[in-house]
Amino acid sequence: MTYLLSFTVVMIFILIGEWASAATRAFVPSIFITAVLFAIGFWTILPKNIVTQASYTPQFVSVAMSLLLVQMGSLMDLKELANQWKAVCIALLGVSGTLLFTLVIGSFFFNWKTVVAAVPPLTGGIVAALLMTDGLKAAGITSLVALPVSMFIMHSMIGYPLTAVLLRKEGKRLSVKYHNEKDDPNSEVAKIIKKHNMSESSTKRMLKLPDQFQTPVFIITRVALIALLGNWIASLTHGAVNANVLCLIFGVIAHQLGFIETNALDKAKVFNWLMYGLLSYIFAQLSLTTPAIIGKIIVQIIVLILLGILGMFVASFILAKPFGMSREMAFACSLTALFGFPADFILTTEICQTVAQSNDEEAYLTESILPKMLVGGFATVSVASVIIASVFLKLL
Repeated sequence: MTYLLSFTVVMIFILIGEWASAATRAFVPSIFITAVLFAIGFWTILPKNIVTQASYTPQFVSVAMSLLLVQMGSLMDLKELANQWKAVCIALLGVSGTLLFTLVIGSFFFNWKTVVAAVPPLTGGIVAALLMTDGLKAAGITSLVALPVSMFIMHSMIGYPLTAVLLRKEGKRLSVKYHNEKDDPNSEVAKIIKKHNMSESSTKRMLKLPDQFQTPVFIITRVALIALLGNWIASLTHGAVNANVLCLIFGVIAHQLGFIETNALDKAKVFNWLMYGLLSYIFAQLSLTTPAIIGKIIVQIIVLILLGILGMFVASFILAKPFGMSREMAFACSLTALFGFPADFILTTEICQTVAQSNDEEAYLTESILPKMLVGGFATVSVASVIIASVFLKLL
């Protein structure tokens, strides 16, 4: 019964977040509300292992992450993926702005080791935070051990609503463009919608089996094979190439070859299950600290987060026009460094669903925004942040 109770509590927290987002038309992101609920719960009565008791173990999450990234690949094509180089540049240069502002200006306020310990989690996800925590323990700097994880927790709380505001502004800008151009068959809007509808209705299959064999387990097996290939290739490079990035790329290729369908895991009816498990695991990291611990280092956290976000803003403000993006879109791409996947996917889809007034408009908004957010997130969280953390460990 304990496991079922734990699972129910986790689902209730996610449900409240989704309802809050729906009630406010995504002005309040669902993941922000759910994160707050988990934080309050862990700091009061929730057991620290409630997520693993709910069946969402690290092993489950590893499987979920790989499968979901293959699924994300099925939403793009190779040309579109290659076209996102601008989003990659914006995201990475935004991280550069964070490094510049925190290292240069932050050093005037705090000692060098404090800044070095805090910056990697600010440019990436939980992996960078845990790398820095282990490095601080190994170096015997026990006074700063709580800083990286606390930084990760606090910047996510700020990053979610800020990114939602930017994406909503971008969505409304694109909505105006949609209504102005949707009736022109030669417009960019019409071409994107046509491409989306063709992709949705495409029946291209590499394995042309009768319909009775096209079962959910057959879909999941094919997605798992692609995810396995991505992880295997990554292991051959000893981690030099990130497995998550390979799963995304191989997902794109497998979809174009007809090996997997568009939205494969949706068709297999397991997408939400995997997504909820992955989200729950991320929220479980909120159990790694306490209000007392954060209270001791709250000044360092707030100042460095503000400096880091200011660095992203300045870089995005300067580079948006040369890279052909709105300032809101460029800033949102940079902010993916604060959370990455799956938060970037959830924030984007929530905004597109609430801003759009029709299925075609939602398709246009999603096709215009989601690839940039996904690719930007992978460039920062999955790649850049790990490299930065590895370099900064040597600076302690």
